[in-house]
Formats: sequence, C-alpha cells, structure tokens
Amino acid sequence: MDFQMPEYEVTSEIYSECDYRTAKTPTIHGNVVSEFPFEYPRIENGGALCDEDGDLIVERKKHGFIQIEHSISTVLPLVGLQVWRGALLLADLALHWGHAGKLSDTTLLEVGAGTGLSSFVTAMYAKRVICTDVNIGGILDLIKVNVKRNENMFKSNVVVTELDFTKEFSDSIKRELSSVNLVFAADVIYDDRLTESFMKILEELLNTPPTKSIIIALEKRYVFTVADLESVAPCYETFLSLLEKCNCRNLKHQWTIEQIPVDFPQYFKYDRVKELVLWKITSGTF
Repeated sequence: MDFQMPEYEVTSEIYSECDYRTAKTPTIHGNVVSEFPFEYPRIENGGALCDEDGDLIVERKKHGFIQIEHSISTVLPLVGLQVWRGALLLADLALHWGHAGKLSDTTLLEVGAGTGLSSFVTAMYAKRVICTDVNIGGILDLIKVNVKRNENMFKSNVVVTELDFTKEFSDSIKRELSSVNLVFAADVIYDDRLTESFMKILEELLNTPPTKSIIIALEKRYVFTVADLESVAPCYETFLSLLEKCNCRNLKHQWTIEQIPVDFPQYFKYDRVKELVLWKITSGTF
C-alpha cells in the first residue's frame, strides 16, 4: 500500500497585513473579492504651482484600486489563485515606469500571471498586454473574470492565454512573441522542478527576437537546515545557480543580468520586506 503525504494548504502573507476583502459576490464559490488600493504617482512639475491669485496649488493625492477575485488558501500547485507580495512589487514597478512614460510603446508578456494583478496595472500604460499562466484549477477563467472587473482602467487590450512552463510554445504565443519587448514574472520561484522549467522558458524568450527584458520578482524564503546549521533560501539559490548556467550557455547572445534596487516608491499597501528582490535579464541585439 502506497502512503501519500497530505497536500497542505498555504496562505499568502499579505492577507494578514491588510484586510482587502469586500462584500462583493465572487463568481466562484469559496473565493473572495478584494480591492487592492494604490496611490497614483505624483506629477513632477519641477516646482510649486500657484493659481491666478498667487495662492499655492496643493496637489491632492489620487487613489485607485485593482479589484481581484482570488482564493484565500490553496494547495501548493494552485498558489497562482492567490495574490503574493511579488505581484504587488511588480505592480509598483509598473506604476513607477508607466508614470515616467517608459511603458507607452511596450508589449508585455506576463508568465505565471496568477490572478493577473501585475498585468492589469501595466495595461493602464502599455500598448498591449498578454497575460498567461498554466490552465489548471480554473486559473485562466479567473484571470478573465478579473479582466472584466478592471477593464475600465486599461489603456490597452489584455489578451489571456495559456503558457505552460513544461510545454513548448503554442502557435498563438509564438505569434505574440514577435512584438513582445518586456516580460514580467512574479512569485514563480518556489519549487525546484518548476524553476528548471521556468529557466528553459526564460532562455527561449530571450533568444527570440526582438530584444527584450525579463523582470523577475520573488521573495527569498528562508528555512533552517541541520546540514548548514543556518537559515538558507534553497529555492532562491537554485534560481541563481540555474541563471548562471543559462547565461554561460548563451554567451554569444550577450545577456545583461542585474539585480534592480527595490528603492522606488511604494504605491500599493503591503509589507515590502527585505526578502523581496527584482532581477532584470536583457537579451542582446539580434
């Protein structure tokens, strides 16, 4: 008789940081609908403005929110049905870049998009957004539900389609890649086998024209091991090791790999812990 370990449920830490939940009715039983508030970036005008009477014009803060239907807890293979800190970090980056005009000519591909939050913020500024994930647990249907909840804020059309790390690119994804110049990935580094598959996808994306940048947001998760007698972040170490191997295999493509400082303004409400990191990998010219 085979003994199988039970599948334990996990819950995103952000739900204990702020209560985002609303009384809105979800489309799927057991889900909740949350509103993630943010502050729009302030307009940089190079100095104070005054009205015709010479009185100082005080810029009022402008607020908005992204409405997301999601699960509160899931088994590990279905963590994409929740919202995690990495997605909010990418959303902050999208607001920061979008406000500065850096996304106006961008076609974004988000892989492992989960509930779609980062894609939706980017769609407020970008030319086109392709939001993808593996089609398990009804995740693509959930993204489509969330698109409808937020589409009034979008500047661009959001296309929802499947991209499975463990399979070859579909014909529809291959067609989209001809225009993609920015790729987002958040919270996809938590399982070594999945990380290996993700790195293969990353390699193929970077080696497919046009030149593009991939931004990876992740949270280093530490565990104490007897072997090391200290706390280590094994999934993060696996990611760094595989990234180095990928880079060595692709020296002729001249990748640029850098860790982006997480010191840009925070617009969403969450705990931006020191374990959150951003990596940027840019392909060379073709």
